[in-house]
This record gives sequence, C-alpha cells and structure tokens, in this order.
Amino acid sequence: MNEPNHLTNSNGCPIADNQNSLTAGERGPVLMQDFQLLEQMQHFNRERIPERVVHAKGSGAYGTFTVTNPIPQYTKAKFLSEAGKQTDVFLRFSTVAGEKGAADAERDVRGFAVKFYTEQGNWDLVGNNTPVFFIRDPYKFQPFIHSQKRNPKTNLRDPNMQWDFWSLNPESLHQITILFSDRGLPASYRHMNGYGSHTFSFINEDGERVWCKFHFKTKQGVKCLSDEESANTMGLDRESHQRDLYNAIERGDYPQWRVCVQIMTQQQAEQFQWNPFDLTKVWPHDQFPLIDIGTLELNRNPENYFAEVEEAAFTPSAFVPGIGASPDKVLQARLMSYPDAHRYRLGTNYHQIPVNQPRCPVMNYQRDGAMSMGYGGSSPNYYPNSYEDTPKEAPEYKEPAMRLGNVAADRFDSREEDNYTQAGMLWRVLDEDHKERTANAIASVLGQADSEIQKRQLCHFFRADQDYGERVAQKLGIEVDASMLPSS
Repeated sequence: MNEPNHLTNSNGCPIADNQNSLTAGERGPVLMQDFQLLEQMQHFNRERIPERVVHAKGSGAYGTFTVTNPIPQYTKAKFLSEAGKQTDVFLRFSTVAGEKGAADAERDVRGFAVKFYTEQGNWDLVGNNTPVFFIRDPYKFQPFIHSQKRNPKTNLRDPNMQWDFWSLNPESLHQITILFSDRGLPASYRHMNGYGSHTFSFINEDGERVWCKFHFKTKQGVKCLSDEESANTMGLDRESHQRDLYNAIERGDYPQWRVCVQIMTQQQAEQFQWNPFDLTKVWPHDQFPLIDIGTLELNRNPENYFAEVEEAAFTPSAFVPGIGASPDKVLQARLMSYPDAHRYRLGTNYHQIPVNQPRCPVMNYQRDGAMSMGYGGSSPNYYPNSYEDTPKEAPEYKEPAMRLGNVAADRFDSREEDNYTQAGMLWRVLDEDHKERTANAIASVLGQADSEIQKRQLCHFFRADQDYGERVAQKLGIEVDASMLPSS
C-alpha cells in the first residue's frame, strides 16, 4: 500500500518526479512513454464542463433545516413530521443572467436552490429571491433567456433586446418592478429572502391535497445596495457575495432563514381572484398568511468548489412523499428541462456525484451510462420481474388524483384492458401449418425459460384461445392443469 502522502497518478501508481519530463537525453525531445505528463495534459484539457445556461455564477454551502412547527395536517413528508427534527441541506445561490465570470453585485434576479437530504430521498426546492417570475408560459422561457444574454452580432448585453421582449410581454411587469427596486441589488446572499415561487402540492396521510408556496425569510435582515454602491463593489471585488458568504461561515457567523409556507385549499383556489398557479402572481399574505415551519442554517463551507458547487444539480422534479407538483405551466416544463440539462452538463448519472447523492437507499432499474458506479449489481434491470429481492412498487405512496377542471390527472391502470381478444382472433385466422410453426417457434424460445415463467405465459395463451394454449403446452411438454385455464 502506498504511503498516504505519496503523489500518484490516477491509477494509484506513485510518481517519483512530477517536475521534469521524460526526454531522450538532457536536451532531447519529450518521449511518448511519459504517461504521467500525458495524463496531466489530457486531464487539463477536459477540466471544464459546460457552464449552466442560466444561474452560471454561484456560491454554495451546507447546513441544516430544523423543524419548529410540524404540519402533519397538510403533509406526510417525514422530514416535516416532528418539532426539532433536523435535515441536512445544501444551498446554492446564484446570479441568473450572467456567465460564470459575472460580478456578484450586478442587478439581477438571484437563484436560491435548496437540496434537502431527507430519509425518503432528496427534495430540491429550486427557487429565486423573488416570489414571481417574468413569464407564465414555458414557451417563452428560452426566448426570454436569450433576450437577457448577449446580442448575437455584438456579443454585448443589449438593453434593446431586454426591453423589446419585456415590452411585448406585459406579464413580466411584476418581476420587472421587483428587479429594478432596491431588492434587485442584494448586499449579499445572506441578506436576501428566498422563494419557491411556484405553487406546489402538500398531501397528508389521508390523501388530502392542499396547494402551498414556500418562503425563506432572512434572519439577517434584508439589505440592498444602491446603484453607486453596486458599481463600486463590482470595481473592487467581482466575488463580493461569494467572499461574504464564505467568510461569514468560516468565522462562525452562520446565516439563518425562517422557513414559511402559505396554504390554499382547492376550494379557495377555485374562488381565488387570479389563477393560483400563475408564476407572475403572488398570494396576498392577508388572505394566505405565512406559517412558520422551521429554520434553515448554513454552517459548513464546501471543501472543493467544483465538486460540490459546480457539480451540484437541482431539479424541481426531485420530490418526496407528501410534496408534489401543481398545474403551474412553467413548473411542469421545469420538471423535464432541469434534469435534462444536468444529464447534458454532468452526465446521465449525475445523481451519483456525492453532492447530489441521496442519503437513503436508491433502488431502481436504471443502469449503466457514462460514469456509472455500478448501482444495481447483478440484479434484473427491468420491471416487473418475478424475483423476490428486487425493488417493488410502493402503492401506499400513491398521490391522490389532481383535479384539472372537469378531468383528473392520475395514473390510470391499463392492465385490466382486454389483452386477449385480438390475439385470439389473429390465432384463429392462421392456417394449420402456420399455427404449428408459430407454436414451435414460441416453444423453442419459451422452453429455455424457467418452468414457472413457462406456466405463467401459458395462462395468457389459453385466455386468447384454447387451442393456442394447448398447442404450446404440448410443444413444451407441460401437462395442463385447471390453474392455467381461464375461469368461466
């Protein structure tokens, strides 16, 4: 075993000299066999991964969420089940429009994404420091982001692009007003609020659904910069928010937020003066008061920025039992687009990166892909299957149907549809020779399966046609019993 401080290559081989290339003679050319040098250069060429299209510049920290007011009447989420219960979290703050080199103190919306490592899986709340957004329909998201980025000809940020889009989309006015108010220039990440922005579902143990919104109220107090202060700060320190957050945690000045929810019943949603799922609208606090549920504290800085902040992946589709989606159109699109972005940027197995790994067992039938850690071992990679020690469905966690006007969003079971009539009709139009060839072909392959699987499949043949089942059973050498035949 190598000494703990021995320098090695990525295969673990100790490196004797990491400062001088292997050459043919003292002044000769470098040799291809200097695999240590080749590895170093090749890895360096691949150190950068695609930056996030939005929220590219960010800072992050670990901490805890502590429940102060359990709300089992609204949600069965276990991590919200009892006072004093703590859940580890990772929070990433960010600017939205700027690239990775953008200054922290720019006027911009700020990202506020929290990963809760619960015992029932990771729950990601992917929000901002504003309770609303610029659009209410996902069709407009990509054009909106393009308008906030760079002019394709000049490669400059272009107010004409921004205001052209905004002036043609008046639903953006609420968010514009927030952005150009004092809160568009937070003094630091510690001195701003966070919001889930979207409407979400809470579901309790009785299968009752209410709608909810999440709020994070800074205990440090809201502090903002003036335009002049922002310009001065950017001139002196482009990483002002990153530095402030890191240094505060290092000195033990742990930032905290009150975590609150608003609750709306289905009846209230139907009577609300606006669409309660419209991302450009808030729920007035006098009608839907904030309910404190806990405290979020950040108390540990990452050890490696790239591995823990740059590779952190948050997706609104990361739910846990008791918390779910809503008919919010933009949320519905984000449920797909965010994990898709992570699979492009980090790889299909981004969940296996340590900062993204759930703290509970992960059991599914997803396999392989780049950088897989071999999850699943030798167990089957398909479902349903006949094997005992494999993951099974947990129907006790089924969400209630979501009412959408005159219809309901639900998982409608198609397994009881008529699966046999047309297969039987096809069998009966085959001539005798064709039936024999078909039965022989089936038996030649089915006969290689376990006997229990053969018998189970024979039941299906019998339900399609008696002759169909008898012929295949005869080819397999299986004696037909009453359990294989359809009940009368």
